[in-house]
Amino acid sequence: MDKKIILATPRGFCAGVDRAIAIVDKALLKYGAPIYVRHEVVHNKYVVDDLKNRGAIFIEEIKDVPENSILIYSAHGVPLSVRTAAEAKNLNMIFDATCPLVSKVHVEIKNLHRQGYTIVMIGHRGHPEVEGTMGQINSGIYLIETETDIAILDIPKNIEKIAVVTQTTLSVDETKSIISRLKEVFPNLRLPKNEDICYATQNRQDAVKKMAEVCDILIVIGSKNSSNSNRLKELAENLGVKSYLIDFAIEIKKDWLEGVRAVGVTAGASAPEVLVEGVISKLKQYDFNTIENLTAVEEHMIFALPSELRS
Repeated sequence: MDKKIILATPRGFCAGVDRAIAIVDKALLKYGAPIYVRHEVVHNKYVVDDLKNRGAIFIEEIKDVPENSILIYSAHGVPLSVRTAAEAKNLNMIFDATCPLVSKVHVEIKNLHRQGYTIVMIGHRGHPEVEGTMGQINSGIYLIETETDIAILDIPKNIEKIAVVTQTTLSVDETKSIISRLKEVFPNLRLPKNEDICYATQNRQDAVKKMAEVCDILIVIGSKNSSNSNRLKELAENLGVKSYLIDFAIEIKKDWLEGVRAVGVTAGASAPEVLVEGVISKLKQYDFNTIENLTAVEEHMIFALPSELRS
């Protein structure tokens, strides 16, 4: 029987990542290097290294951006304190590459805060998206990562105005269980108007669920600091499929493929297609010559660039 590669569709770049990278790319082309970017514009080593080589300088602190420079906020969003610090400097221009779906959560949080709600955010501590989202307000917001964190929340159980929001790149199933438990503890809990988990995260997870039924192992292309890539690996493992998270094809080990007839391949939302092509080439060296596509859903979302950078 032929050994085969099963490619997930959708995979790789989502509209928010595509937009963020294009903002840095077009800013470099229009204004020239250096262009300063607050945090890695997206969590992918290949993308970040490529932009560095072309003149993007990634910084964490606004104090490290020289006067009269051009600054770009990463796709993960930034706290209001970062915006305030940047706007206080004499910068030529600031571009906001925050994913519009993350920005939607920012707007939601500020509206809830104005209405007097206490807010619980489900997310990973230290992740830049979480820091950016929680930093939209200066009080009344609590972070939890798991169901067990709910028990230590210093919030009255009978509180009338309480709402929950989530990091956009979490596992759909994991978040549902945490929200369900929150609802049990806080009967007045206000749920998000729409799912905060982004369409791309959900679509890539749905593709992995289908793939888990037909592949022996799964290779997820994505960087170790990519939340959505890690969730894809975890999801497959939870479905009983051995999974590997890699940046580059060179990381694939021969012993992973022993006795394997079908290798599933997907890519996190920050991973470019060129890395998928590299993995396919590497697998062909081990006689995985048949390629099949497994489609969960078609994606057609596009987010507009800032007017100054449109061709």
